[in-house]
Amino acid sequence: MTERGRSVRKIREAERAREALRVALRHAGIQLPVMDVRPQMRTDDTGYALVRLGDCAAPVARELAAVIEKGAAR
Repeated sequence: MTERGRSVRKIREAERAREALRVALRHAGIQLPVMDVRPQMRTDDTGYALVRLGDCAAPVARELAAVIEKGAAR
């Protein structure tokens, strides 16, 4: 596989992960204002594309923390 092909594959993987997270958060009643994908910046092509969650207001951060805590307690 070419370097470009690996990069495209990693970006698509990150986009699928971002969408899965968006759906899960929506089911929990949480919406982050920005969720985008940042391509990897490593020259050796060993990293992953990153899902950037962006900024959120303090109340949203508290809701997100509560959902994570609830899930972790199971």
